[in-house]
Order: sequence, then structure tokens, then C-alpha cells
Amino acid sequence: MTDDLPGTLSDAALRVLTMSAPAEKVRLTRRFAAAWREGRIGTVGSVPPPLRPARPERPVLLPPREMPPRRKAQSVAGRVALLHALAHIELNAIDLAWDIVARFHALPDGAPLPRAFYDDWVGVADDEAKHHALLSERLAALGAAYGDLPAHDGLWQASEATAGDLPARLAIVPMVLEARGLDVTPGMVESLRRAGDDASADVLRIIHDEEIGHVAAGRRWFGACAAALAREPQAFWQDLVRRHFGAGLKRPFNEPSRSRADFPADWYEPLAVD
Repeated sequence: MTDDLPGTLSDAALRVLTMSAPAEKVRLTRRFAAAWREGRIGTVGSVPPPLRPARPERPVLLPPREMPPRRKAQSVAGRVALLHALAHIELNAIDLAWDIVARFHALPDGAPLPRAFYDDWVGVADDEAKHHALLSERLAALGAAYGDLPAHDGLWQASEATAGDLPARLAIVPMVLEARGLDVTPGMVESLRRAGDDASADVLRIIHDEEIGHVAAGRRWFGACAAALAREPQAFWQDLVRRHFGAGLKRPFNEPSRSRADFPADWYEPLAVD
């Protein structure tokens, strides 16, 4: 397999998005992210991404309603199921970050997106690749592997619904879906520690802490989009969430972590459901 660097960042994104093997997707992401930071990939480019990324034959993808019931993390099988579900989320998150890099090139007013935008989302892709690798290592330590269990496709469906709208993509993916991760991960960490699986708990703590930066990036660039449209950002975000995520936002919220991402409670509490 060739290891030559792509000519542009869009070419790099396309290479990752069309790679089905998860370990290779991780390897390419980490290599291309380092090359971008070091200036060895110098321009953004404009290669359009596929509507859907390449996926391995396993795991089998099911509708969310057909997924097996959750198991408690006190058993090995329960911990494997939890880590497998998270590994699937992180694999999707790699592709979501590269998709935003390749798909969007301008703010809503037509102004070109600055390099800082691409710096942020390449960094997110790099983090997500690291997270998938860490989770894969924990699955291996428990005698399992990514692909052993079914998974659902809900996360990528959110990306398809916002493929033509940068503010909506930012509103839903980092500011709803990733922010939800901040809410639920601390409870998973505690459950794993009660089960005596400190190694897995430590991995989830790393993921939680780094995801704060991802939510912050979404909040920052959503603010830039709102400014480009002369929209008040809080009300604009709430409008987009109602339009694209009509189920409401589940409590409880991890307000300290959300606040560290510059995402205060008066944004999301009006949309909350118990």
C-alpha cells in the first residue's frame, strides 16, 4: 500500500473516507493530521466527499430500534458491548471530521473558511482516531474486537441530513451529539471503575476530556456562521436543533464540562426533556 502524502487536505479527507478498514483509517488519519500540522500538506483543495464513507463488512449495521438491549458493565460481556458501541461512535466521528473538512469551504456569507477552521477539524479527526485505537486496544484485552457485535447507523444519518448546511452540521454533530457524550461519559467511567476495569475507565476519561475541545470547536465555528448571517447565535442554534433534532435534549446535562466548551446552560435548557 502506498504511503505517499496526498496533494491537498481534501485529497487526504477523501483517502480516509474511502478507506473501509478501521485500523487503516486510523493510521491514515494520524499520518495526514501530522503532515497538515507540519506543513507537508499545504493547501485545502476542493475534492468533494462521498455521501457515505466506506465501511467494513462488520459490524452489521442495524436500525437503532433493532439493537440488542444494553448489558450492565459489571460483566465482561457488558463491558465489551459498551466499548464496542463507543468504538463505533469514534469510527463515525473520524469520518464526520474529515467530511466537514472536505465538504465545506465557505461561511454562509460566502467568505472562505480560514486555515484555523481546518486546523480545528483535522485536530478533531486526529483525536477521534486516537480514541478508536484506544477502545480497540481495550476490546482486544477483553478478548473481543471491533466488528464482533452489531452497531447502528444513527450518527451518520445526522451528517446526511446536514450535508448542505454548515451551521446545521455544527449545531447537530458537535453541539448536540458530542455534547451528549460529555453528559453520559462520567457515569460510564464510574460504572467501569465499580466493575474493577480501571484501564477502560481511564480511556473513557481521556475521551471525555478531549471531547470538550470538540464541542468548543463546534460552538466557536457556529458562532462564526451566525455572525456571517447576522443572526443571534443562541436563538439560531435553538431553531436549528428544533428543525433537525425534534426529540428534545435529554437531561441530565454535564454543565461543568459544557461550560468548559463555552456552551452555557441557557442555550440548551430551553430544549430539555426529562
